[in-house]
Amino acid sequence: MTKFTIKDLENLSGIKAHTIRIWEQRYSFLKPSRTDTNIRYYSNDDLKTILNISILNKYGYKISHINKMSVHDVQARVAELNLAGAQQERIVNELIQMMVDLDTQGFEKILDKQIAANGIEKVIIRIIFPFFDRIGILWQTGHINPAQEHLTTNIIRQKLIVGIDQARPVLKIKRSFLLFLPEREHHELGLLLVYYLLKKRGAEVFYIGANVPLKDAQFVSDIKKPDFVYIHLTSTSPGFNFEKFLHQTVEKISRPKIIISGFPTYGYKRSLPKNVVFKHSIVELVEFISSL
Repeated sequence: MTKFTIKDLENLSGIKAHTIRIWEQRYSFLKPSRTDTNIRYYSNDDLKTILNISILNKYGYKISHINKMSVHDVQARVAELNLAGAQQERIVNELIQMMVDLDTQGFEKILDKQIAANGIEKVIIRIIFPFFDRIGILWQTGHINPAQEHLTTNIIRQKLIVGIDQARPVLKIKRSFLLFLPEREHHELGLLLVYYLLKKRGAEVFYIGANVPLKDAQFVSDIKKPDFVYIHLTSTSPGFNFEKFLHQTVEKISRPKIIISGFPTYGYKRSLPKNVVFKHSIVELVEFISSL
């Protein structure tokens, strides 16, 4: 069983830790356990509960009403939500639940159903990117079992590679992109997502993948002379210095525009080098690519 902190529940559900504590005091649907040192932690079932309750509460159900429902009733009400935004959140929540339960068949079945109904690009934008945004913090903090991570990411990686291989450009963007991840960064799914979006729009892509020494990226950049360099940071190593990496990258790859997205960019407050931009969401990325 995975042990989640109250901060994990906040990040995954969007419900503030303070609110979760109040709900624990007033209602009976959450029953955290405690460690030998009296620190509360939450189980897989607690996570599923808070995910379902958060979406019902967001779409109009009062907590006092939800508290009177059985687990089956809560699940039924979530399944009945018809608004597009609610359905998208429900699917992302289901993927999270399948991940923590190691239910790979269920996880893949959900993705296959969505891809068949909506196409890979819509699933990337509406489901996969939001899923990564929600679970990325667990990768950062180590509050996810490596088996859960590997099983989940390998399924998505397979879908993305098939999508990239089958992508047929509907436009022709006269721009070129170098995509890579720095040394000790192995989470390439965000990079693959952007690879698909760029290929679909006819851009030229030089994809050199994960765990790439900066000198190797510089070598490719010097030869291929891309218009843009794109880097997505999902889960950097404990010793990773983002400030140092940023300035070393600008020093070695000075000509192209450098686009960086991912967790380390969210709280960065310093002035950026003139050829660096941050993109904080899939919406920003899609808008940028569409503007080319």
